[in-house]
Amino acid sequence: MKRLLVWLAVVLLAGCAARAPLPTQTPALDVPLQLHVLRHGSEPADWLLVIQREGPALRWSLLDPLGIPLARQQLRDGHWHADGLQRPNPEARELFAALLFALTETRQLPALYDGQGWRSNASERQLRQGDTLRWQVRYQAPLIFELDVAPGLTYGVAPLPAATGSRDR
Repeated sequence: MKRLLVWLAVVLLAGCAARAPLPTQTPALDVPLQLHVLRHGSEPADWLLVIQREGPALRWSLLDPLGIPLARQQLRDGHWHADGLQRPNPEARELFAALLFALTETRQLPALYDGQGWRSNASERQLRQGDTLRWQVRYQAPLIFELDVAPGLTYGVAPLPAATGSRDR
C-alpha cells in the first residue's frame, strides 16, 4: 500500500512537471482566428481551430472536418479550464499552448515568456525547458508555419481562406 502511494505521488509530480509552458499573461492576439491544422506523424489528421475572445478568456475550439468538437478549452487567469462537457485532451492542450507561443508577437515574448528559454529570429522560434527543446516553430509567413511539439509530431498551420458569400457581392 505504501509503495502504491509513493508511486501515485511520483506519477502526479511527473504530470505537473510535464505541464505545457504558458505565458505570464494572455498575449494580445488578433482574434477571432480560424486556422487549418494538419497533424503530421504516426496518425495524420486534418482539423479546424477557432480561437476567440470571451471576456478576459481565450476560447480554443478544435473541430474535425465535419465540425464535431474534439477539444474545447479556455485560457483564463493563466490556466486552462474545460469548456463544456468535452473530456480532457492532453494533446490538444499541448497544441494550444504551443500555438499560443507561436502566435505571440515577437515584441511580447520578453515580457510574457520571461525566463522560459525562448529564442526567436525572422523565420524560426524555439522554446526550451532546461536542455530539452520543447517547441520549434518554422514560419513561412506570419500565420503560416510548421510547429514541432514532440519527436515525430509536427503540425502544419495556416489561416482558413476568407469565406465568400452573398454579403460580399
